[in-house]
Amino acid sequence: MKKFHIIHEQEVFKKAIFKVDEAQIQHTLPDGTMSPEITRLNFVRGDSVAVLVHDTVNNTFIFTYQFRYPTTKHNLGWIHEIPAGSLPDGKDPQAHMREEMMEEIGYAVQELQYIKTFYVSPGGTSERIILYYARVTPKDQKSAGGGLAHEGEFVERVIMKVDDALKLLDNADVGDAKTIIALQWFKMNRKKQGLFAKLFGI
Repeated sequence: MKKFHIIHEQEVFKKAIFKVDEAQIQHTLPDGTMSPEITRLNFVRGDSVAVLVHDTVNNTFIFTYQFRYPTTKHNLGWIHEIPAGSLPDGKDPQAHMREEMMEEIGYAVQELQYIKTFYVSPGGTSERIILYYARVTPKDQKSAGGGLAHEGEFVERVIMKVDDALKLLDNADVGDAKTIIALQWFKMNRKKQGLFAKLFGI
């Protein structure tokens, strides 16, 4: 069995919700021996939740469109995403996902279908995203959404036909990993679910 050993670990940076840990580790090599001592960094952000929101009456997806500073490094700035948010420690993921939906797009939902939990970039961060799918109708919209301005959130709600949204997988308009994964999941699974077939004749 492969093993690892954390020799020493310490926090070397912290600001706002972000922190970086540094560790000296050893782990099993392919030949079965233990590696020499190696230094590794971990960007610690905690887990996040995200949801693909599907209006089954109009057969549309509901996205957010907002400014993301890190994407300016590649001349983007604004990108389409599925609703998401950082998960506070100890909070129920589904309860927090419902809060994020109300804050960002103004929709209330009772049932969330779990899709997958995945690491964002395991080579450098321990952050995971817990991904859901939610069916909504126009009656579930309770507010305008838009995010929390006092937290620097200015979110636009974008409604897109399902087939148009799936076409985004073929171009550069969607560069966000969680959104790509959610759309690919839907594309692979919609014909397997009887509800989709009954609603849309697919």
